[in-house]
Amino acid sequence: MAGHSHGANIKFRKDRVDAKKARNFARLARMITVAARGGGDPDANAKLRLAIEKARVLSMPKEVIERAIKKGSGGGETGAYEEVLYEGYAPSGVAVLLEILTDNRHRTAAEIRLAFDRFGGNLGAGGSVAWMFDRAAVIRVAGGTGLDADRLLELATERGAEEFLEFEGGFEIRCAPGDFDALRAGLQAEGLTLTGAEIAWLPKTVVRVAGLDEARRVLSCLDALDENDDVQAVASNYEFPDEVLAALAASG
Repeated sequence: MAGHSHGANIKFRKDRVDAKKARNFARLARMITVAARGGGDPDANAKLRLAIEKARVLSMPKEVIERAIKKGSGGGETGAYEEVLYEGYAPSGVAVLLEILTDNRHRTAAEIRLAFDRFGGNLGAGGSVAWMFDRAAVIRVAGGTGLDADRLLELATERGAEEFLEFEGGFEIRCAPGDFDALRAGLQAEGLTLTGAEIAWLPKTVVRVAGLDEARRVLSCLDALDENDDVQAVASNYEFPDEVLAALAASG
């Protein structure tokens, strides 16, 4: 189980993602379209299957998903997109990994570097921070399901879960990427409501940012990076103490 501060940080991160739902839909549509270039059948295209599952968990409309698949698999012009991983540091030495989908690597690199520089961070070389993160499947389950934490832990462990975290409003279950489909399907078969399902970069260690002003600078830097249209996901290793989280929530 997660400690209170760690659990509060998980919830804080989740709430920030939820607040950008419309933006996430646009990104997911692009992700689905690009994945569908490898074939429009999700049963035969693991990358497409994962993108669709993430979209469904976030309640993306079915017609939007189908339109994105058709665009990618129908032979139309989808752009010469490539996937790139950018690495760098936000203020306070917070490590940042950016999943990029771009049709112009040089343009995107310049924009990302500028976003880092504006807030006192810096774009790093390949490999500079990736070693601080692990690739893992993350599934979030809504609370209030009538299933107690011990029973949910048992069910998740039986289906390949490696880590089980509880936070206000729900649970986060982590497993190896190869166990993602089986764990997700098993939890859904139990009638549980999933609020998130993805393959993500998770920090192995955290950087504790104790000051409110510095925390705001970190978040401003991460938001500036996240606002770039080519950024698909932002992973970082900050952790704020409870009092800083409370002050951030109070200030909106």
